[in-house]
Amino acid sequence: MVVMAFVFIVVLLAGVPVFIALAGASFIYTHFIAGLPDFVILHRMAGGIDSFPLLAVPFFILAGNLMNSAGITNRIYDFAVALAGWTRGGLAHVNIIGSVIFAGMSGTAIADAAGLGTIEIKAMQDHGYSTEFSVGVTAASSTLGPIIPPSLPFVIYGMMGNVSIGALFLGGVIPGAVMTVFMMAYVYYCARKYGMGRDQAFRWRTLGVTFVAAFPALLTPAIIIGGMTFGWFTPTEAAIAACAWAIMLGIFLYRTLSLKQFYKVTMDTIETTAGVLLIVAAASLFGWVLTTTRVTEYATDALLSVTDNRYVILLLANVVLLVVGCFLEPVASISILVPVLMPVILKVGIDPVHFGVMMTLNLMIGLLHPPLGMVLFVLARIAKLSLERTTMAILPWLIPLLMSLIAITLIPELTLWLPRMVGLIK
Repeated sequence: MVVMAFVFIVVLLAGVPVFIALAGASFIYTHFIAGLPDFVILHRMAGGIDSFPLLAVPFFILAGNLMNSAGITNRIYDFAVALAGWTRGGLAHVNIIGSVIFAGMSGTAIADAAGLGTIEIKAMQDHGYSTEFSVGVTAASSTLGPIIPPSLPFVIYGMMGNVSIGALFLGGVIPGAVMTVFMMAYVYYCARKYGMGRDQAFRWRTLGVTFVAAFPALLTPAIIIGGMTFGWFTPTEAAIAACAWAIMLGIFLYRTLSLKQFYKVTMDTIETTAGVLLIVAAASLFGWVLTTTRVTEYATDALLSVTDNRYVILLLANVVLLVVGCFLEPVASISILVPVLMPVILKVGIDPVHFGVMMTLNLMIGLLHPPLGMVLFVLARIAKLSLERTTMAILPWLIPLLMSLIAITLIPELTLWLPRMVGLIK
């Protein structure tokens, strides 16, 4: 196992794609050390993605891409401006509210940053906000994408940990609200400190007009969450319903989605889905090797020999996840770490739904930092800033994000209350 871990780290640091590093390290163990037949590798990788919940992955990705391409993000942004643009530091508040709304449709931080980020950063620059401040608030608000349902990381976590995806989706609602409050409080602080003004006057008529224009798009989260809560949809069926709704809006109502755009969106979705599932397949093989060699059992025993205090274990898990999130994509991190950490959290009585939300937020924070923070790269390209300046712009926004993480970690009921209310967990 030492050889396997060494190969994985070296190959990863060499810049090789994550799924090749995972599969290559696993192959070295199964072929050269354990002497297993080569078909075991293919069998385990195929088995890793032979899961019904994973069907939700391409459809949630497609739904987010359709929302971006069909011009739905523009209507969401216009409504958010009418709702919050009159406050001090208005467009920063708008940035956060827009992300809250879009998070209920896309399920990924990168889709949020790429879709709304292009509109938000330019608008804030045009109203006199510094590029660094615009990038910082956009990066921080994009972390809401995978916390407020639907969520691609929740689907992967639920599949890997055998946890109810519906419970995870509902568990993310209140933590998402907590994050929103902390971020908007930080915007208010910055607005007072730097003398930011209001960006437009409040008008009921403008609010009504933009609400009517955005209302069909705003129904998307209601369709997804409401359908699952009332038992009409499984998460996979909810993802398909979201895609169907987005297509209806783009083609028939807004008439902004052409056949050419639809083809491009489909190809982008296939490319993204292939990358995600390759990582899941390779990580499933990696996790199987860890399990069969009893590494997960040894890791559990070693950690529990140090402490069985759940709060200490949560603290250690947070530290590990924050560090890992800076080096690995969330899908790979979840696929590798869930088999290792799940036995520990179950033995000390931590609810897996609570841990799943906490784990996802940790990994989303990792997306904002080098060396492999994808949101960092996306926003640096959109804002035409160097990675160094983008990183420095994001650093102050770790304050509200880490405060949110502390609250979500220490108060499990923020996550568990809603799933318990609807009977998804005990």
